[in-house]
Amino acid sequence: MTGTCNNVTHGEEKVLLVLLPFWNPLIPPLGPACLQTFLRENNYNVKSVDANLETGFREIYDRYYRLLKENIPADRQGNIFNIGNQVLRNHLMAHLNRKETNVDGKKYVELLRVLVWETFFTHLEDNRLLELDETLGEFFPRLETYFLNLLDKEKPTTIGLSVCGDTFPASLAAFKMAKKWDPSVKTVMGGGIFADQLAPGSPDLDRFAGRTRDYIDKLIIGEGEELLLTFLRGGFNESQRVLSLKDIGSGGADISTLGPPDFSDFDLGYYPYLAHYGARSCPYQCKFCSETINWGKYRKKDVSRTVQELIELNRRHSHQLFLLTDSTLNPIATDLAGEIVKSGASIYWDGFLRADKHACSTEKTVLWRRGGFYRAKLGLESGSQRVLDLMNKRITLEQSREALAALAFAGIKTTTFWLFGFPGETEEDFLQTLEFIEECRDNIYEADCNPFNYYLTGQANSGEWLKNNKGVPLYPEWAADMLVTRTWVMDCEPSRETIFSRVNRFVRHCGKLGIPNPYSLNDIYEADERWKKLHKNAVPSIVELRNKDIYVDSDESRKVKPPAFARNTVEDDGDWF
Repeated sequence: MTGTCNNVTHGEEKVLLVLLPFWNPLIPPLGPACLQTFLRENNYNVKSVDANLETGFREIYDRYYRLLKENIPADRQGNIFNIGNQVLRNHLMAHLNRKETNVDGKKYVELLRVLVWETFFTHLEDNRLLELDETLGEFFPRLETYFLNLLDKEKPTTIGLSVCGDTFPASLAAFKMAKKWDPSVKTVMGGGIFADQLAPGSPDLDRFAGRTRDYIDKLIIGEGEELLLTFLRGGFNESQRVLSLKDIGSGGADISTLGPPDFSDFDLGYYPYLAHYGARSCPYQCKFCSETINWGKYRKKDVSRTVQELIELNRRHSHQLFLLTDSTLNPIATDLAGEIVKSGASIYWDGFLRADKHACSTEKTVLWRRGGFYRAKLGLESGSQRVLDLMNKRITLEQSREALAALAFAGIKTTTFWLFGFPGETEEDFLQTLEFIEECRDNIYEADCNPFNYYLTGQANSGEWLKNNKGVPLYPEWAADMLVTRTWVMDCEPSRETIFSRVNRFVRHCGKLGIPNPYSLNDIYEADERWKKLHKNAVPSIVELRNKDIYVDSDESRKVKPPAFARNTVEDDGDWF
């Protein structure tokens, strides 16, 4: 099929923004929604699509993980829906590029065996690997049918794909399809992948830029609004393919002037949350993190404006529950809660939180709860103070312990994140984490963990690690073209096998303690019921907030009483950084 993109004027242009599989549709895609608002305000015709809502793609995803669970011993599965993504994404990429790279069948199966081994440390027989491959073999034909139908329907002149590691293979395939559909269509790639696998300075970025020259016109690194608009207005030289804010002399958009995300193109009935943000970037520099590399200087909106936008989105879409995507809510949480209390609105919000002195105050956490704070996503990372100091977390174990207690007292869910395998972590450090979890179990709503991931560039400490030549490729060099980007590991203790063993042991330990790590809606419901039994001030269950026949009014939050010694006031907390 052939598109119709030649010789268009500005008024005839149409921008299609798409998020492809696989991405868990917890929230509507925030990046495309923000770009849509910005471009529509500048008189562009924009359409946004989340392909992850297509049941055909989800069916393949579910079948693939079902096969993994059937073939991986239970004691090596860990949090399989998390660590298994490394296998799925690399398998998809290898499947996509197998013919192009002329890798024979024997080598291909060998690579699949390596992919499974380096995550689950289990050897699978050829017939099991081929069964996994047969399942994935259905994905790209389905993607082609879906994407070409979308192009024929929308007839875009510019296609922008938001790409992260898990959507990378599908996005590359879609870019190729787009150029075959119409060679004149403009193709733009942005997203979080440029903060890790393809971070600036990485040799993989240079290789990728050269390899994709025929089907990706521009690579946008970092915040996208100003860069995409400049591109659409013809502000870049045609030969310049890699674009960043420094190319236009900008430090990033003035987010206080940006309108709320435009979710009008999405079927919001599928998502348990809406999404918004009160700030971009982060005022901290944890060594493993890429937020400041990706977003630049920390910027926040006026809190009253953020609340007005939340109220507007609530009225527009009848969603009460929001996920705020800020790197940390600490700088705005108290003012945000106070403004919501003042407004009388019934709004609940999730977000990332540091276990700092403010989170340790029951007076503060009760105010936050009364102002709609629903779930705190806490990057506690380790139960070893030595490891926290190595990471430059700038928190103490006592703060983590007190923050969990103060948040739980207020009924705010506490989702905790733990990181295993940071360079230098010992067995003793790991055991201290298990002890900490056991001590605080009743104040932990959810416990999730990740193995430490290392990238040559993009992390706050990448320069130091690179200087010491700590990085080595994980997979064989002969597979590099099939996988497109290389996965790097640190050549130091703990080993990768030890790291994943700790992930498995952590998951089993949490299971014995009754601490959940829910994925399905039913799992979340059961976790919510546990939380209600543990804490009298517990927030409403997600089932209640998703039920459109039930409107949880503001009295639910306001009825939570502060402890007798607390003053129900909003204080000036001073500077945060």
